[in-house]
Amino acid sequence: MKERKISNLIRTEDWLSVWIGIIVIALGSLAVLTGWFDFSALKFSTWTAGESISAKDAAKVVPLGEQLSSWPFWQKFLTTFLTLGVLFGAGVKLQGEKLRKFIPAFVMLFAIAFVVRLVSAEFTLKRYLEWAFWALLIGLLIANTVGVPKWLKPAIRTEFYIKTGLVIFGFSILFSNIARFGLYGLGIAWGVTPIVILFMWWFGNRILKIRNKPLLITVASATSVCGTSAAIATGAASGAKKEDLSVAISISIIFTILMMVFEPLIIKWTGMSHIMGGALIGGTVDSTGAVVLAGNALGEDAEQVASLVKMIQNLLIGFIAFFVAIFFARKVDKTGKSEVGAGEIWHRFPKFILGFMAASIVASVIFVPAFGADATNAVNKVLGQYKDWAFVLAFTSIGLDTNFKEIAKSMQGGKVLWLYIVGQTFNIILTFAVVWLLLSGTLFPVPDIRTFDDKEAQIKAKEAAADPSADTPAEKSEETVIDFETAEAAMSSETSEGQQSENDVQ
Repeated sequence: MKERKISNLIRTEDWLSVWIGIIVIALGSLAVLTGWFDFSALKFSTWTAGESISAKDAAKVVPLGEQLSSWPFWQKFLTTFLTLGVLFGAGVKLQGEKLRKFIPAFVMLFAIAFVVRLVSAEFTLKRYLEWAFWALLIGLLIANTVGVPKWLKPAIRTEFYIKTGLVIFGFSILFSNIARFGLYGLGIAWGVTPIVILFMWWFGNRILKIRNKPLLITVASATSVCGTSAAIATGAASGAKKEDLSVAISISIIFTILMMVFEPLIIKWTGMSHIMGGALIGGTVDSTGAVVLAGNALGEDAEQVASLVKMIQNLLIGFIAFFVAIFFARKVDKTGKSEVGAGEIWHRFPKFILGFMAASIVASVIFVPAFGADATNAVNKVLGQYKDWAFVLAFTSIGLDTNFKEIAKSMQGGKVLWLYIVGQTFNIILTFAVVWLLLSGTLFPVPDIRTFDDKEAQIKAKEAAADPSADTPAEKSEETVIDFETAEAAMSSETSEGQQSENDVQ
């Protein structure tokens, strides 16, 4: 039994994503703190395709030819490719897969991701749509036109890339933010999720009369919690067939793409505050990675709130799967007994969330007090690009793995589609009601997720006010607030003022 537990720690995707994330964080920290080597990942600067732009915007543009002819550019390319290739290759090998199949597939996937980053850095394209959209679009075009060759499929590991990226992302989220926003997040995530599952179960049974109960509960969980991860856990707990799981995940992916692009636009149009908008996104967009990206489209506050709400919601996955297993064993399958033990919660629980939380705690409790906010922000500037690359690989994989023809054949007369649409609509309405109740400021104080008890910032602000030659108090205060997103935005303002930077946390 002990050998089996040790084996799981180094052979399961969830745990391997944690270890890879930790290795990247350690390398990034070592590089910044010691200066022994440059661990910066590849990033395209904004370039133009010849369109006319203002002088102010032109000052921020670096011609594409100039970028591609630069040795530091290709040095960062090699660093990024080798780091991700070696780490994910080792992870695949430890899972029992063959490296000779993974390596050529990963080379091609990385090449596609490279094109995605290049295209999304173009001035006009970058201005209106996030790189995640282009990753999905390019992947979808390949999958639904020429098709995905069999030899490329070993590198299409969406969940592996997303989980690893989220562990790295955890280093940029202060644990104090999670604690500060915890009660609000619990109200939004845990208050709404069970109600949505029960509503969809009732609607699917009584109104749509769906006979496939495992498919019904799998779609309900994917809709109300976090898409693929919840679908996999609940599908296993309910005994869903592979085809059922494929349908649930496919529907979730399609609507995740749509909501990731259009929900931030609608929120902006309504004039909703960033905190409320981020909470709404965190509670309604299925995929955790898509939540981070959609929140980023609204701004730093929204991004962090969206991430926190979704992470708190993700904590329910294991518990929901546990109760679904018991319910199906005793009621739906009518076996009269349940073989589910208490350890099933741990078995179903997504381990990458532990990595996310551990990274957050280390950054907040150990790293910041030991090395200071400036060093932490510098590390996060490096880690942010590796997290972005992991997400680019993930969303390109989603596109490559989505075939509209196969999805259309699995809709079972449209009932499953209606189940999702009605359930998600109910989810959005209920989540918005709870978000307004908790975060509008009408009944409860709006939480401040950007500033904390930062005495050093207060002292420097007073010193700046007394010294006319110094920076403004606001500027001084911003430099010392222990919040990665704020500091990173300040550091990247020279190259991305007035636009969202690719360095922003996706």
